[in-house]
Amino acid sequence: MGVRILPFVVAALLSVIVLFTPASGLPTAPPGTDKVVHFLLFALLMATGRYAGLPLTPLLAGLIGYAAVSEVLQWLITALGRGGDVLDGLVDVAGVGLGYLVTRTGRLSGSRPR
Repeated sequence: MGVRILPFVVAALLSVIVLFTPASGLPTAPPGTDKVVHFLLFALLMATGRYAGLPLTPLLAGLIGYAAVSEVLQWLITALGRGGDVLDGLVDVAGVGLGYLVTRTGRLSGSRPR
């Protein structure tokens, strides 16, 4: 793993900032932009996790769990002024799928295709 874990750590920290910034701190954007951000963020998490050499099954389970928990927390923590959204969670999972597809050839996951 070594230094290859750093992009994943940065992506994870970025995700915490993006997912848990209070609504008052979010820039205004066209409708649907949040879905694009969720999709790309979770694709980035999967791609950098694979690049780091993290085992696929725990990474996949962890990211799907993180998607679900982040939406529940956004719903529960009313101080954020944000709400949990089932569609955001589904978009997160789709992003994980894209991240997997991008890395499955082995070029980004650090292994050779077989």
